[in-house]
Amino acid sequence: MARHAPIRLAGMIAATVTCAAVATEAAAQDQDPSIVLNEQIQFGDVFAEQTLDVIDSSEQVTVSNSATGNSLAGGVEGGDMSVTSIQTMQGDVRADTTFVLGGDTDGVVSAVTQANGNYLGLSAYDATLAVDSAQTVSEVEIVATSTMDQGDERLLGGAYVDTSAIANTAAMGGERSSFEGTLVQWSDANVRASNYAATQYIPAEAEFTAQAVANVVAVTGTSVTGQNMTIDQRSTGGIIDSGVSANAGNAWDLAGRANAGANRAVLTNQGGSVAATTRQDNSSQIQSQAIVTAYDYGSGESYARGVANEVSVGNNDIYVEIDNTQINTGGVAVNAQFAGAQGYDAYVGADAAGNVVTGFACADCAGYITATNSQTNNGNVSATAQTTTSGANRAVITGTNAVGNAATFYVSRSGD
Repeated sequence: MARHAPIRLAGMIAATVTCAAVATEAAAQDQDPSIVLNEQIQFGDVFAEQTLDVIDSSEQVTVSNSATGNSLAGGVEGGDMSVTSIQTMQGDVRADTTFVLGGDTDGVVSAVTQANGNYLGLSAYDATLAVDSAQTVSEVEIVATSTMDQGDERLLGGAYVDTSAIANTAAMGGERSSFEGTLVQWSDANVRASNYAATQYIPAEAEFTAQAVANVVAVTGTSVTGQNMTIDQRSTGGIIDSGVSANAGNAWDLAGRANAGANRAVLTNQGGSVAATTRQDNSSQIQSQAIVTAYDYGSGESYARGVANEVSVGNNDIYVEIDNTQINTGGVAVNAQFAGAQGYDAYVGADAAGNVVTGFACADCAGYITATNSQTNNGNVSATAQTTTSGANRAVITGTNAVGNAATFYVSRSGD
């Protein structure tokens, strides 16, 4: 089927910018009873592009830049809602942010660049929410980039620059409610997030991050909320890659963090019970790299993380039930690097895993866990780190961890 013409949206402004491209969007309002039947198919490409050319900014520089293929948002309060949703993405999604910051930037630089294939966001308050959702992204590209490459930026107020690319996202949250249903996600996309910064001087905290994930499910409940969820996630795309390169001539507190994953499901609860059936299958290649360099530095941190399949189910109440199956046939390669001449403290870490599951309940509530777990890893898993200091320094702390399958189930006191 022939693609439609790309959807493009670009902006340039000197200080505060908001830019979003959403191809297909739906919204559901409160009803009692409420029934939502949603079907969204996006064939064309979606782009969001920004270039900031700013000189001697005396206050903050804030950027929001997002591109999304299909989006459904809804909520219910004091009633019941049933949602049936099918979202299909068959075009590329790209969000690009370019910085040209001349002179002295006195305020904090805050930037978020996001590329999303399918997004489902639902909330419930004093209600019951039932969901039957299917999200599919075909063999396309989901890409988010942030570039600050002039080499002479003086970020006097510091910086928080985040780049994220996710093929499928399903997020549910609320309080004093009940969540139940099935969430199915399949991604055949290449998912990439990159964040590059070459600066001269940052006399404040600066953090540059990148995250690339094929499938994400997050369900959060507070104030006696119950969950009964079935989650099925598959990633079959060629590559999922996150990369950060944060560089400065002189940096007081500089960090670069990269995180990549194929399938991720996180369920948290503050009351009631949590029952989760999770199925995750990955054949994509997972790559995560963080590079941090500074000639003079106070603190420098380089951290990279990559996990093919990841499940976390926790309840600060009595009961947790987990039925988990994870299969990974894709490789996981994680690398973290730091290089500096003269400075104080350097921190370097790399964590890589094929399959990870964690479950916990509340000991103060006499809680208990029922867990059935099956994990199979057939892919190579590697975590490497390189640290180079050519001058005087105070401390160097490094660590690497690579594991094929990891399972942790525990009962802990509230707040631990």
